[in-house]
Amino acid sequence: MNFERITAEPDKMGGVPCIRGKRIPVATVVGMVAEGMSVEEILADYPDLEAADVREALQYAAEAVRDRELPLHLGA
Repeated sequence: MNFERITAEPDKMGGVPCIRGKRIPVATVVGMVAEGMSVEEILADYPDLEAADVREALQYAAEAVRDRELPLHLGA
């Protein structure tokens, strides 16, 4: 998948994936969604973002964990 809105620059934010070269990490946006914030609330907190940025951040996160094995708690 080609990510046009996600950048990772070694000299900016230590190379952490960010939205369009801004100092807004993908993890921050994904975390806000995970906490239950709506796209509108996220955009209100970060006016430099666009709805497409939030969508692509989620797509990027999904792709990043697609082939990784993460520890999960197995319920009884």
